[in-house]
Amino acid sequence: QVQLVESGGGLVQAGGSLRLSCAASGSILSINTMGWYRQAPGKQRELVASITRGGIINYADSVKGRFTISRDNAKNTVYLQMNSLAPEDTAVYYCNVRGVATLTVFYDVDYWGQGTQVTVSS
Repeated sequence: QVQLVESGGGLVQAGGSLRLSCAASGSILSINTMGWYRQAPGKQRELVASITRGGIINYADSVKGRFTISRDNAKNTVYLQMNSLAPEDTAVYYCNVRGVATLTVFYDVDYWGQGTQVTVSS
């Protein structure tokens, strides 16, 4: 099985920055896609950013130019650097990984972190 541990959320003023981290564990050899989603109260969960093992990156239009996603394949960790935060970025942020190869099995499913709260005050 695969476990995801997130860190880095919190409360910040508008214009500030936060960095989220998500480490995957569980005898992992490789992970195809790692990413971040968010869900604000009363809204559906939405993709924020994703990055493939080969480095192909996808951002939601609302965060382009402000957020940067990166990953460390050796550590099976994905990061989200969030700059110029705005109140509308307030949400629970969830780490997601997809396509995990372990020593014995390839899991072609989604795994989710427990979520970390990001609150941006105006």
